[in-house]
Amino acid sequence: MNLNSFGRVQHILSVLVMALLGAIIGLAIVPSYFLFDWMTTTTDGQGKIIEAVVACISLGLGYIIWGVSLIIICGVLGGLFRIRKTEGRYPLRSFITIQWAFSLVFHRVAQMFLKQVVPSFLANLYYRLMGAKIGKGVQLNSDNINDASMLTFGDWVVVGGGATINGHLVESGEIVLAPVSIGQGALIGGGSIVQPGCTIGDGAVIGSRAVVPKWTDVPAGEVWAGVPARFIKKVKE
Repeated sequence: MNLNSFGRVQHILSVLVMALLGAIIGLAIVPSYFLFDWMTTTTDGQGKIIEAVVACISLGLGYIIWGVSLIIICGVLGGLFRIRKTEGRYPLRSFITIQWAFSLVFHRVAQMFLKQVVPSFLANLYYRLMGAKIGKGVQLNSDNINDASMLTFGDWVVVGGGATINGHLVESGEIVLAPVSIGQGALIGGGSIVQPGCTIGDGAVIGSRAVVPKWTDVPAGEVWAGVPARFIKKVKE
């Protein structure tokens, strides 16, 4: 695809995507609207104080319901439209890039509320809907887990707050897609970054704010830290 045609397609799709996002946000509001309408109608005429209290409570509950609805809607749509390519290098100005960007849009919208519910079963449900493979007992305390369909989390994995895990990067005019696998019992420290193509072994520990470069294999039972992350020691039994 040449530069001019790609630019036009990008501009047109950007406008369409913004309209779609508005529709998704509005759709998630529908249950909250009905709750607010029902609660305020029920207490109509029972005094200003009661009416105000009920209206404010319904708004608070409505916010929670909206957020949960938004997460579920984005999870379902993100899973349906997830990128099917799992590994490779593709021209940045290509339909693969457009497809990847479109799939990422749903995650960006979900982040409006997702950070309020991590870690929880709702967060795990969302990432599963988006295509991530998640074992039992996994704690995902971050809303920056991107490209979910390319990620695998073994049993009892813990991802610390603010950690970023990517199945993509952009370099040299190309978008690079590669899966990330995190083994059983591994710990990804808060604020750390795991780049595409990495394999984190069972029971391994990635220190807080470490940066694990692309296609790095961290052996099982090792502690890695630093920028870029390097071997520090073996995990004590």
